[in-house]
Amino acid sequence: MKRIRSIYIFCSIAMSVQGWASKLPEERELTTNCSNMSLRKIPADLTPTTTTLDLSYNLLSQLQSSDFRSVSKLKVLILCHNRIQELNIKIFEFNRELRYLDLSYNRLKIVTWYSLAGLRHLDLSFNDFDTVPICEETGNMSHLEILGLSGAKIQKSNFQKIAHLHLKTVFLGLRSLSHYEEGSLPILNTTKLHIVLPMNTNFWVLLHDGIKTSKILEMTNIDGKSQFASYGTQKNLTLENSKTSILLLNKVDLLWDDLLLIFQFVWHTSVECFQIQHLTFGGKVYLDHYSFDYSNTVMRTIKLEHVQFRIFYIPQERVYLLFTKMDIENLTISDAQMPYMLFPIYPTRFQYLNFANNILTDDLFKQPIQLPHLKTLILKGNKLETFSLVSFFANNTSLKHLDLSQNLLQHENGENCFWPETLITMNLSSNKFADSVFRCLPRNIQILDLNNNKIQTVPKDIIHLKSLQELNLAFNFLTDLPGCSHFRKLSILNIEMNLILSPSLDFFQSCQEVKILNAGRNPFWCTCELRDFIQLEKYSEGMMIGWSDSYICEYPLTLKGTLLKDVHLPELSCNTALLIVTIAVIMLVLGMAVAFCCFYFDLPWYLRMLGQWTLQRIRKTTQEQLKTNVQFHVFIAYSEHDSTWVKHELIPNLEKKDKLICLHEGNFDPGKSIIENIMNCIEKSYKSIFVLSPNFVQSEWCHYELYFAHHSLFHENSDYIIFILLEPIPLYCIPTKYPKLKALMEKKAYLEWPKDRRICGLFWANLRAAINANFLETREMYELQTFVGLNEESQGSAISLIRTDCL
Repeated sequence: MKRIRSIYIFCSIAMSVQGWASKLPEERELTTNCSNMSLRKIPADLTPTTTTLDLSYNLLSQLQSSDFRSVSKLKVLILCHNRIQELNIKIFEFNRELRYLDLSYNRLKIVTWYSLAGLRHLDLSFNDFDTVPICEETGNMSHLEILGLSGAKIQKSNFQKIAHLHLKTVFLGLRSLSHYEEGSLPILNTTKLHIVLPMNTNFWVLLHDGIKTSKILEMTNIDGKSQFASYGTQKNLTLENSKTSILLLNKVDLLWDDLLLIFQFVWHTSVECFQIQHLTFGGKVYLDHYSFDYSNTVMRTIKLEHVQFRIFYIPQERVYLLFTKMDIENLTISDAQMPYMLFPIYPTRFQYLNFANNILTDDLFKQPIQLPHLKTLILKGNKLETFSLVSFFANNTSLKHLDLSQNLLQHENGENCFWPETLITMNLSSNKFADSVFRCLPRNIQILDLNNNKIQTVPKDIIHLKSLQELNLAFNFLTDLPGCSHFRKLSILNIEMNLILSPSLDFFQSCQEVKILNAGRNPFWCTCELRDFIQLEKYSEGMMIGWSDSYICEYPLTLKGTLLKDVHLPELSCNTALLIVTIAVIMLVLGMAVAFCCFYFDLPWYLRMLGQWTLQRIRKTTQEQLKTNVQFHVFIAYSEHDSTWVKHELIPNLEKKDKLICLHEGNFDPGKSIIENIMNCIEKSYKSIFVLSPNFVQSEWCHYELYFAHHSLFHENSDYIIFILLEPIPLYCIPTKYPKLKALMEKKAYLEWPKDRRICGLFWANLRAAINANFLETREMYELQTFVGLNEESQGSAISLIRTDCL
């Protein structure tokens, strides 16, 4: 027991919110899957809330009354593919919510019935019953919709007990059939009847009764090994009260004449759609279209799918004409290895023809075919080569939908094409078309599929496809998105798996109506040219199919493998016009700032002064050479309004100590500009004295002298400039355009002229100490200058400019 319980643990349990229609929306469904686990007994530890229990593909041989008592909420129970031999339905009496019960593919021989009023699906097919297991209790299951049965003997009395039930589907899965009482099946009241026959069973009587039973009849495993009645006898089976409108035959293996008998029998019944799948036929042909009675039928559709031909002893053309002369609305012969097809020489009323997956060639269109009512033609998976031949054939039809995919079609530029005006849908995928195919397309085409061809570009001179709404160009060799200048109605475009690097602007400008675009899996170059394409998804609200996993950078290598949505391409670096405008704005702002500074701070003058000063500096070779030019102890800068004090107070007191003094009115060279004279005097003076007063503040030349003195390269010491404050100057009185004076007065000490004459001696002592010049060195330099260049007359004139006192 412990070993069995250890197996039970592996039953998978899953929660699901999807349940039967009768379930309340808030209820949840618990599914327990114990299938294919070699179980021999029902697990004893099932979850009580289980609603779906799958015990299929195990080794269960019997069921106990207590097996399902714990799962009272059980709704679906699957017990198929086990070894159960006996069943008492009463074991489910506590499962009042049971709706689905599958006991197919077991070994059941005996069933003890118990009415399960809520049961909707009951499958007892493919078991070993001697007779069909139906009793009075079965007829009490009023909610039963699908019923699967089996039994070696089928009798009327079996079905009479459930004749009052309105069933959707009755499925007869027969392992053997030893006896069938004619007229049994029509007793059933069902919409669909599906019969799976055992091998070597005479299906004729079942087919006869089945057509009388349900609207849809499906029969599987029809072979020619059983005994057939004569053709004359089968003609007597023609039905007057048949019900079937759709007849499906699966896995059919017959001789040609037997197959023809079936067609002739069905032809005169109520069947409108006759479909045969997995058909194999052959043998000698004794019956053909000449012996077929095409009159008195309601047949509209015939489908033959997955057909295999055996050896024929008669030309196949007689077989083809059997079907084309039926003159029905819809005919399908697919996957039949059919090399050819013949049509009558007179007009037919075919509206739908499907010859897919055969080996048809261009010979199909070389015969005159009259199909004036044809609307849909499917020729996919054949060996067609010439596109223009198809157009000539289609031009005599009312074709709307054409499928020519998976062929060998090509189009040459010199070939003309003629299509019907009605053609609106074409599938030309998986062919050998090049760019020239666009010159051979119908004028009113709306949906066009050209994927998996050899198209490199969409010609820009195509002007006749004005109705095109959907275009598929996937798996081609396009290097750019096609423009829509001639496809004004295009709304769906698929160009995935091409060679598109960077979509051109023509697409964004001309394809305004495109609502769905699939451009994934292209080798995108993630450069500025791709920026508009990346932005398209952000503003298109889901326009791009496959975004973003299918849109990956291929170049540059640094971005290879990066999703397009993760690529950042700044607009400023990609938009040339914006970049130019930005630079222009910045330059304009800078220009305005410079103009403001020029106006507010008198910058042009400073620049001119700086230029003059720079030129003056260039003329000097080294600082050592500059030092040899020092001729004066001090240079005095003052306002003309303060000249009286300078001449009567300052100069006399300085000359007492034999100091050389430079003044602008005496030492300026008339042949030079004022600026050059100021710079020469400053450079030739050991120190500079500035007499500050309100008059000095208002003088521009005084400020210029101060500016050059402060920026002299030769005078590197901070005490080169000496300020004498002749009269008090409030800082707020200094004009803002002379910030240098204000800055120096705030941080540099100055000598203030005393109002009390008694302390003037201390003022002069401090001034002389501040000058602190090497009198001897300066005197020698001056005498040397006099010796090499100055004449008597120039010395006399210099007395008024440079005053000296002998010690």
